[in-house]
Order: sequence, then C-alpha cells, then structure tokens
Amino acid sequence: MTFHVLISDPLSEEGLKPLQEAENIEVVINPGWNEQELSDQIDSFDAILVRSQTQVTRALIEKASNLKIIGRAGVGVDNIDLEAATENGVIVVNAPNGNTNSAAEHTMAMIMALSRNIPQAYHALKQKQWDRKRFVGVELKQKTLGIVGLGRIGAEVAARAKGQRMNVIAYDPFFTEEKAEQMGVQYGTLEDVLRAGDFITVHTPLLKETKHLINKDAFDLMKDGVQIVNCARGGIIDEDALYDAIQSGKVAGAALDVFEQEPFTEHKLLTLPEVVATPHLGASTVEAQEVVAIDVSHDVLRFSQGEAVRNPVNMPSVPSEIMYKIEPYFHLAEKLGTFITDLTKEVVSEVKITYAGDLADIEIAPLTRNAVKGLLKRYLGSRINDVNALFLADRKGIEVSESKTSSKKGFTNLITIEVSGKFGTRKVAGTLLNGLGPRLVRVDEYRVDITPEGHMVVIQHRDQPGVIGRMGSTIAKHDINIATMQVDRSDIGGDAIMILTIDRHLADEALNEIESLDEIKSVTAIDL
Repeated sequence: MTFHVLISDPLSEEGLKPLQEAENIEVVINPGWNEQELSDQIDSFDAILVRSQTQVTRALIEKASNLKIIGRAGVGVDNIDLEAATENGVIVVNAPNGNTNSAAEHTMAMIMALSRNIPQAYHALKQKQWDRKRFVGVELKQKTLGIVGLGRIGAEVAARAKGQRMNVIAYDPFFTEEKAEQMGVQYGTLEDVLRAGDFITVHTPLLKETKHLINKDAFDLMKDGVQIVNCARGGIIDEDALYDAIQSGKVAGAALDVFEQEPFTEHKLLTLPEVVATPHLGASTVEAQEVVAIDVSHDVLRFSQGEAVRNPVNMPSVPSEIMYKIEPYFHLAEKLGTFITDLTKEVVSEVKITYAGDLADIEIAPLTRNAVKGLLKRYLGSRINDVNALFLADRKGIEVSESKTSSKKGFTNLITIEVSGKFGTRKVAGTLLNGLGPRLVRVDEYRVDITPEGHMVVIQHRDQPGVIGRMGSTIAKHDINIATMQVDRSDIGGDAIMILTIDRHLADEALNEIESLDEIKSVTAIDL
C-alpha cells in the first residue's frame, strides 16, 4: 500500500531523498498551499512534513482522517497542536539534534563579534568612518565564560570556548562536580556563574522557571562590564532589565539572536550601540537544514515500514486493552514524580519505582515513563514527554529502575517513588482510591492522606506545642487561606511533617518567614 507524504514547507532537497527513493512512498512537495487549500487536501495524506511556516492546528488534524505522523524538521513544535495530535492517534516526530553544531557555532560567532566590536566597526566603515580607537576590543583568552544550561548546545559551546583558551564555569540542574571534572570545566551554582563570568551565555529551555531568569537581581550579581549572549530562547533574559543594565554601564555589551517577541521591525535594545543582534539565525545553516530534513525523513520512513521512530515528541498509541487498565494511574504517577522533584530540589542520580498490589499484574512501563516525565518536567518543560522521558533521564545520568510486588501494604494498589543523590534518599507513595481518585499517602516515613493537586506547602519541623498555631498565623498574615492540613510525627517531641493545601502559591517572603520560626527545619512550596 502506498504511503502518501506531503511536504508543506520548503525543506532541503538532499534531506528528502530517503523518502523519495523509498518504495511504496509517494512524496508531494507543495509549500505553496494556503490554509484552505491545505485543509481541502490533507485528508489524502498519511504524513506531513513541516518546518515553522505551516500551522498544524487542531482543525487541520481533525480534518485529516488518514494522517498518522507529523514530522517537524527542527526542534520546536510550537506550530503543531500536540494535544490534538495525541488525542487523534497521530505521532509527532522532530529532529532535536540537527541544529546542535549550528547553534553552538553561532553562539561562538556572536561572542567573537561582541568581543571585537565587528558589526559596529563594519557599520562605521560603511559610513566612511575609519575609527580604530573607538572599536578596541578584548581577547577571549583567559576570560571566564559562564554557561547557564549545559545540555547538548551548552556542552558544545563549552568545548569551543576551551579551544579559545577561555575558563569555563557552568550551571545546570543536572550538572555535577563529577561531570564537570570529566568535561574539564568548573562546576558552579547559578549564582557562582553569574558572579564569575566575563561573558555569560544562556542555553536553557524557556519554562516558567527560566522566564526572566536573567533579571535585575541577576545583573546585580554580575561583574561590572560583563557581556551577555542569548542564542537560546527569547524571554530567558528580561529585556527591560538588560536595557537598563547596558544604559548604566553594568553590562558592556550584549549579543542576541532571539527576542521575546518575534518578528519585529523596531526594538529599543537595537538603539544601543553595545548590542549585536541577528534575526534568530542559530539553526540557519545549509548543513543544519539538511540534517534536520534527513533526520525527520528517516523517522517518517521508519514509521511507514512499521518500525519504531527515533525522535517522538508525543505519546505513541497503546493497545486499547492495556490502556484501559493503566490509564487511571497516569495522573497519579506523574504527580508523584513532580511532587518528589519539588521536594528534593537537588540533582537526582537514581530513581526506583515500585508497583504493589493490583499493579503487579499489569503492564507498568507506560506508568514509569509518566512518573519520570513528572520528575523531569520542572527542568525540561514541554520537551519531556511520556515517550522520551527514559531516554532523557539516561542522558542526564539518572538511573531508573522499576519493580513489582504482590504485597499490598494496606492498599489495593500503591506506587512508590524513591530518589537518591548527594542529598541522600527521599520517598513518596500514592494510591488510587475508588471514588476519591489519586491520593498521596506517604512522604519519606510519614503517613499522610492528601490529594496531589494545586498549591501545597511541605513543612518539616520539631514536634513542639504551638508550632501549628505560629505557622498558621504567619500564613494568615500573608492573606493565604489553608484548605487542608496533614500532620505526622516520628515520635513525641521528635521530627514531624506538616503538609498544607492552600488557595494560592506561597511566595518566597512567606516561605522565609515560616522557615525563620525556631522549630521549623525546612519549608517547600509545591505547585501541582
């Protein structure tokens, strides 16, 4: 049976050869269709390959009754409705590795241009000005490059910076001193990197946690005369704060390939002579465009031949008889993973997941993926999903194991997640109760009974009279209402735990105030 593939955006001709040369595949290249024409024709295709121009919306996916796979020749999938694709059984694949070299090289080019004032000097020559004194630069040798985010691209930048004989200090939530030693770079916290860098480059995803990560407070920590580079995602750097930092002289220069709002015709940062900018060109090389097209073509080819795809970004279809049994536990597994990540707030090296009771008799691999997805999504955002969770955990050096036991331990079903790292070991357990849904029933060795939803506060304290009252008064002072409270203790007067559900997020000011109480050992805000 012929497998029909539509190419709706301009893609590298060389990159499409795997599909064009395959038997039983018909490729239609038509990047000229408008939205209506695409909607009228999409039902004829089994696959569609896009870049960023074509918007693969819910309406288009629901119109495409024969569509089985969507290929994105690139990393981001912002133009594809992943939820609609998953709901309709359509697999989405991308090419996450194709632009690594291109983006790393562009970052180094921006650092070079920034350090030697190359664009400004060229512009002056174009204006018939020969002014050598105004464009005196600095050498990279022996300067310190601070890298925020040490994934694929950040690691490539580090290697290139070392080739320029720069000192490199890096921060990443999964970065350890052992990995730093292996890479020959210095290990640091985010604050360490901000304080040490002569140049600072960011290479993190844009998440809730990383939006405006580089803000006024971050600039205040930096050296006077620091130089800033962003070839990752617009929004990681607070552009207003950057503008003010350049105006004040705190920041000597900035090189930007990405912006919070794109495209644009005017931007106040571009009025500053200290700013070097390009229009989101990090992945715009002939080689990168060819590689991403090849990668995504091979995945579509594999799928058409009934093989497993390499780079899925949404959940593959699961046989209905298995899905019927495990689907009710998806939500519980993910919430437990997210809860324990927020609880530890440190790098995890090992994850053990135990399934007890009725769960010992069913297929639990999809639940493990869901739990690991919940554990990693605070760091990786939409990049993490059920399919790639274990792969990314392995790449981050996290060992994941799963086991089953028929022992019910007082529950008909129980999922226990235990994580280990330099901090020691932490453990959470949850169950699914008929009529009540997911319940968190254990935190470390403490017994609780709470719905893992909404805004929560976990307080570890000494079991002393008056602690609950003082804590409640402190929260009330910040106009926050407590919905539920669970308390358990190891023994009278010993260690205890208190878990609250509250009506809104507990801000740092309130957290610090609670933590300052004598009996309080730690306070952690968790948003599920």
